[in-house]
Amino acid sequence: MNVTGLNSIEKKASLSLATVFGMRMIGLFMILPVFAIYGVELQGYSPMWLGLAIGAYGFTQAVLQIPMGILSDKFGRKPIIISGLIVFCIGSIIAGLSDSVYGVVIGRAIQGMGAIASATLALAADLSREEHRPKVMATIGMFIGLSFAIAMVLGPLVTDSFGLSGLFYLTAILAVVGIGLVVFVVPNSVNSAPPGDLLPIPSKLFNLAKDAQLFRINFGVFVLHLALTAMFVSLPIMLTDVGFAVSDHWQLYLPALLVSFVFMVPFMIWAIKKQKEKQVFCAAIILMTIALTTLWLSHDSLWIMVVLVMMFFTAFNYLEATMPSTLSRIAPAGEKGSAMGMYSSCQFFGAFCGGVAGGIVQTYFDDGAVFLFCALLLVFWFFVALGMPAVKKSKSLSFSVNFNDEAHAQQIANELSKVPGVLESTIVYSDSVAYLKLDDAIVDIEQVRAILA
Repeated sequence: MNVTGLNSIEKKASLSLATVFGMRMIGLFMILPVFAIYGVELQGYSPMWLGLAIGAYGFTQAVLQIPMGILSDKFGRKPIIISGLIVFCIGSIIAGLSDSVYGVVIGRAIQGMGAIASATLALAADLSREEHRPKVMATIGMFIGLSFAIAMVLGPLVTDSFGLSGLFYLTAILAVVGIGLVVFVVPNSVNSAPPGDLLPIPSKLFNLAKDAQLFRINFGVFVLHLALTAMFVSLPIMLTDVGFAVSDHWQLYLPALLVSFVFMVPFMIWAIKKQKEKQVFCAAIILMTIALTTLWLSHDSLWIMVVLVMMFFTAFNYLEATMPSTLSRIAPAGEKGSAMGMYSSCQFFGAFCGGVAGGIVQTYFDDGAVFLFCALLLVFWFFVALGMPAVKKSKSLSFSVNFNDEAHAQQIANELSKVPGVLESTIVYSDSVAYLKLDDAIVDIEQVRAILA
């Protein structure tokens, strides 16, 4: 086994699970750049039902994300992932067969019921060693970001050639391919990662909901995805109004996303090196607010819209990439799985509310009013984010420990509290596991291992 890098099982697991996750997200995202245009052909179309169709998956995802993760702990990761992909495939077929907007809403809601994110991440954790788990998770995260860019390109191209039905049928095919990967390519897990690392624990959720710092992150991702979803209720229509054919919209989205990554990465590196993460985080919110406000004031010029969309995605991608990292550092030791479960639920619920709110605003106001609505929410988020303290750099690790009894567990907890660099420790005697939050710069990891041994 190569201890300096991923072994063959970890490489196979990370790439195959990232591909499954990415293909599913492509299927969910492809509707964003096209439905505002092609949805008008459906029976029962209205701006409100348009928004519901775009965001419906978010509601069922938000509701079922945590339960599906818990079920994967009881019935196994693969059975839950496969079941979720089957449900996702059924929802895609229902949406593809529908000639009314109501059928598409139902299909999208059923797509969301295949909430496999928690189970997929838990399986990735089971198939990776503690020291290499961040690399596996980073691979999955990278594929999620890549899936959004691919969806922005594929959506207009597929729909222009095969219509909305073709888009949903492609989504169903991607789900079937995902099932094949899970059955035949993804390794079978023989270990189980400590439950507090990846999976939500129901008894922890209430206390975490009251945590002011976690609330700021959860509220932020809610607003972020609300703004993204609401924007696509109006943006495709406005692009066609300035003479940009819907089949060519990918020529805007792809460069905008690529440019946003080019600008985002240097800012991220600089913020970490200079310990200015909070300042850059707040600046990104301001940049998004400026982009949306200017879109509200001026959306008659294609080139102005191109620049503003690039500004929006630069800020969006920076915030999307940095918030999970911030959350993992804020979350109490041993409760990261519960914190991430709440975070994901807020993320998806934001997508649902964005679709609904975008549809309502467009029903009663003009197209540009959606941007003003989102900008006002971002202003509120900016003031909420100002209350965030600077987060210390830390690493969360978990260790299997053979406790003699509860007194022995308490003794180990007391000894760990005296070690410089151990910021927080949680000992779970019943699970024979110790969750630690460490300051890498000063902790002596060998001293920690000696105490736990």
